[in-house]
Amino acid sequence: MLRKLFGKIKPMNMYVETPKQIPVEEDKPTTSLDEMTAKLKEIFNGCSDVVFRSFSISGVVDGLLVYIEGLVDEKQLEETILKPLMTSDYYISSKLIKEEFITFLEKRLIAIGQMKRSSSLYQIEQEILKGSVILCVEGQSESIVASVPGGNVRSVEQPSTENTVRGPRDSFTELLNTNTSLIRRKIRSSRLKIDTITVGDITRTSIAIAYIHGIANESALREIKARIQSMHTEELLESGNIEQFIEEKPFSPFPQFLATERPDYVVSALLQGQVAILTDGSPFVISAPMTFWGFLQAGEDYYERVVYANLIRMIRFLFSMIALLLPSLYVALTTFHQQMIPTNLLLSIAAAREGVPFPALVEALIMEITFEGLREAGVRLPKQVGQAVSIVGGLVVGQAAVQAGIVSAPMVIVVSLTGIASFTIPRYNFSLAFRILRFPLILLAGIFGLYGISVGLLAILVHLSELKSFGVPYLFPMAPVNLKGLKDALFRAPVWTLYLRPQAVGHRSKRNGKD
Repeated sequence: MLRKLFGKIKPMNMYVETPKQIPVEEDKPTTSLDEMTAKLKEIFNGCSDVVFRSFSISGVVDGLLVYIEGLVDEKQLEETILKPLMTSDYYISSKLIKEEFITFLEKRLIAIGQMKRSSSLYQIEQEILKGSVILCVEGQSESIVASVPGGNVRSVEQPSTENTVRGPRDSFTELLNTNTSLIRRKIRSSRLKIDTITVGDITRTSIAIAYIHGIANESALREIKARIQSMHTEELLESGNIEQFIEEKPFSPFPQFLATERPDYVVSALLQGQVAILTDGSPFVISAPMTFWGFLQAGEDYYERVVYANLIRMIRFLFSMIALLLPSLYVALTTFHQQMIPTNLLLSIAAAREGVPFPALVEALIMEITFEGLREAGVRLPKQVGQAVSIVGGLVVGQAAVQAGIVSAPMVIVVSLTGIASFTIPRYNFSLAFRILRFPLILLAGIFGLYGISVGLLAILVHLSELKSFGVPYLFPMAPVNLKGLKDALFRAPVWTLYLRPQAVGHRSKRNGKD
């Protein structure tokens, strides 16, 4: 039953009919500027933001610039392309126009760093949509594709979803080139490889796969590339879409990718042998393969002294168990195992529950669902009022429920402590797994008591034991046991002793010194 529920079920590809591309006979190069202009205007018919700028090169040859307004830096376009071409005093002979005019423009007139040529109408269309500037010249079969990035984009700011106690304050943005540059600034090595793939029949989203050659898990890298290339979808708007397409067990409550907007987290993952996936238009980068213990670790664990880091990790693990088990333990003990509660505490709980019309199971479910609703409302509302609604709403609803006799005060304390404990888990998508599994454990506790909790925990452990993230066991290095990997699992050894990378994640090469 568990295998059927959590087994390896591949998500159905959102296959759609591929849009009709430009016919081969119409994709042939043309030397007529009027014909080229007519074809491009037909392709972009109804696109008012596509600019067609006709001009004359040195008063001798006609030219055409095509670009999308808002995706290019128009000031740089005027200074580096239009102005040099229109005001050049070079003598242009008829022989030069016929033979090497494009080369002449590239080497003498156009002051742009990134340029290439293209004679394919389909490639030119795609380059325009990506934000490039196309220069077409009368009598030339090839067009110049120039990169003049610009427009309104968000600058590099402090992370908004991941608070930084100690460490770098930069975060990823929605621009792919900016995100890759943030990684390059921290890994100044040619071994850092970045492969780009385009996915989405309509959105044509660029995806960058980053890894360190010689360190990355090669089998995981090949599998990730193969799965991304096999994706069939019209749209790809966020890195979370990629995660849902290529993860091995999509119905598992536990995430198999690390999602972060902090470059130092991604750099650390790359140095450990993981593969990072960057999506154009998304500030969140995902990386794999991941393990259970990796989701309980924070970047500050490596920036602080070992004693403090291990203390925080121990507290974090303890509170994650509280977030998972506290409500179910309370229900089980108050319903079936009252003899396990100290007498004074039992009398206090009994007095508080006097007059409550619901059993502990129903009481716990009411409070947990209410708390989750308040938390979701606090997230969705504007930031200025969201925190006030979640905090004040919790206090008001909890106090009113106790006074009305709907729930008991101990249950309010248990649910509040559980909610606080869930906030100590550093990864949001990982904390969701604990919040989801809390409900079936409460049901098992209300029906079977501690035996039900034991069965539920056993089922979770079995699932975690068979779960893998691109070939890496999810509980590594605990299961299977790896003594060297245990140096950085639940507890962290001093940094100078972490001289080997986890063998299951990447190559077992030295961190300190040459590989």
